Amino acid sequence: MQEKLRPVDARRSNLWLLLPPWAFALVIGLLSRLVILVSMLLVAPIASKPENPQRAIGAWQALVGWDSVHYLGIATTGYEYAADGIGHNVAFFPMLPLLIKAGMTLGLPPALAGALANNAAFLGALMILAGWMTDRYGQTVARWSVAALAWCPFSLFGTVVYTEGIFLLFSTAALRAFDRRQHFQAAIWGCLASATRLPGLTIAIAFCLTAWKERRSWSAYLAAITSTGGVLLFSLFCWVQFHEPLAFLWVQKAWHPLGLAYGEGWLKSLVQITLGPATWNKGRLVDPLHPIAFVALCGLGGLLWRFRTRLGKEIVYYGACAIGLLLWLLAGSPLVNAVMVWGGVYVLWRFRRTLPPVAIAYGCLSLILILSSGRTISAERHTYGVVSVAIAFGLLLSGYPRWGFATLGFFAVLLVSLSLRFAQQLWAG
Repeated sequence: MQEKLRPVDARRSNLWLLLPPWAFALVIGLLSRLVILVSMLLVAPIASKPENPQRAIGAWQALVGWDSVHYLGIATTGYEYAADGIGHNVAFFPMLPLLIKAGMTLGLPPALAGALANNAAFLGALMILAGWMTDRYGQTVARWSVAALAWCPFSLFGTVVYTEGIFLLFSTAALRAFDRRQHFQAAIWGCLASATRLPGLTIAIAFCLTAWKERRSWSAYLAAITSTGGVLLFSLFCWVQFHEPLAFLWVQKAWHPLGLAYGEGWLKSLVQITLGPATWNKGRLVDPLHPIAFVALCGLGGLLWRFRTRLGKEIVYYGACAIGLLLWLLAGSPLVNAVMVWGGVYVLWRFRRTLPPVAIAYGCLSLILILSSGRTISAERHTYGVVSVAIAFGLLLSGYPRWGFATLGFFAVLLVSLSLRFAQQLWAG
């Protein structure tokens, strides 16, 4: 049952309708990017600890960290590979390095070229999503889906030198085109997506499943086959360059941390959330107050839900917001990451009959791929890159707008936090 709009919520919803979908997506995208850039370029140098001062380099280098270095290295010096068990950069797909190279030919610094490409693609993805969802569900759902994608804390990776924005652009465009039975366009966008990331192959499988379910023509299956073109071309390159067509696959294992058994990462997250982060490392309960506080907050949440009709909507609303904030302060990143992944599973399941068939097929295949690895590292970021999750979350928030605004406000806080961490070269996802 949808929450009934109060007058103030109704006025807010009407204000949303003043802008056409593409303009709303552009404004929301630019505002969220502004928050990230201010946090990284202005706040991070001030907030840096004396023992870890912000590095005195060009401003755009704040957008470079972790995987960014490898994309820039590929663009400037090329790919390298050897069958020696070391994590060579051939594990990273070529679309972003090609765009960086194109920007460099225009005289742009590599970091700036990569950031501009990713940001422009991210804004394009938001506008495509807005148009698609407006056609499917109307402007309200479209705006909530766009807002969820733009303000999610992991949208940070749509601004730094990573592939999130580019992959979201190509995958969203491919899914929308296929949903509209524009198979030629779907094939082109799908091919570009598979040249950006290996999980882009799930788009081709989703096309096949949807074509079979909806009894589509042979052109739909041809679009699915063509969508694998990005991976096939990269494989051909690896064959010519390194005499190993699957070089990008063989190096994947070297890029993942050793020492954790299958699924142990999720057990580690569970222990960190419920018993405290130090408990896992020490092998014993270090802070007895942590599990007590966690159980108390969960208990308060249960009581709030149990007596929600007696307490009234105001107390339930503000109480739930307070409990959610306190849980985040207590459990931190492990809780956020777990909620991102398993919350994504939940919203996909809840709206499995409402989502476009190709979107639900792609979403389920992508999450199965993420969870099948048994690892938690970057699982939250990869879940964010599945646009079907944002669509399902937009459908959820559109039914509960008051809770939606609270969620977006919390997202903004997390977005600032992750931006500061990334700018200070700390792990952000």
